[in-house]
Amino acid sequence: MILNDIRDELFKMQDMDYRDFNSKLIPTVDKESMIGIRTPELRKYAKQLGKSSEIKEFLQALPHKYFDENQLHAFIISEIKDFKNCIAEINRFLPYIDNWATCDQLSPKIFKKHHSELFAYIKDWLKSDKVYTLRFGIGMLMEHFLDENFDIIYPETVSKIRSDEYYVNMMIAWYFATALAKQYESIIPFIENRSLDIWTHNKAIQKALESYRISTEQKTYLRELKIKK
Repeated sequence: MILNDIRDELFKMQDMDYRDFNSKLIPTVDKESMIGIRTPELRKYAKQLGKSSEIKEFLQALPHKYFDENQLHAFIISEIKDFKNCIAEINRFLPYIDNWATCDQLSPKIFKKHHSELFAYIKDWLKSDKVYTLRFGIGMLMEHFLDENFDIIYPETVSKIRSDEYYVNMMIAWYFATALAKQYESIIPFIENRSLDIWTHNKAIQKALESYRISTEQKTYLRELKIKK
């Protein structure tokens, strides 16, 4: 069975030192569920598996036992070349994502060619009550709709999201920091008008101050906009 073959291959790539290091960065995942495989090796293996006629069996075998299997799953989906098939596999997989790393590694290349269709799916993900589905939706807005496809409706949508979840609010902050770097004049009113909750507002400013794409003058002004608790 391909499932057993894949797991055997994953354990051949195991790096215990890397597992110990990585487990500290992803506290929501039990260390014992981590095999410990470096990302470049997983990406390479995902490309190899994506060509297999049997890969559907692995993609349907949810939930996976190991974190690294989830990572591999995300990388395989990211290589799917048919948009509708890719969306179907994403929607099947999203409910099982339980950490920020797998969520953020899920970045389908085919999305770049389907922006006109993609936003409808993002709107659905943004309505989800699942932490990492919501985080994924915000991440896709950040990745695909802050350049030539930018519209003010996108930051307006993100600014209205309210959550008690750290990994959602961190992604909102990351979104606005990136948006400030790419669309400063359009985004700065959201900061001036305090459109975000206090923690996310201050975190967005903090991340913007760390960006080399924000000018010194802009950073000086952003510091003045921090909310003192």
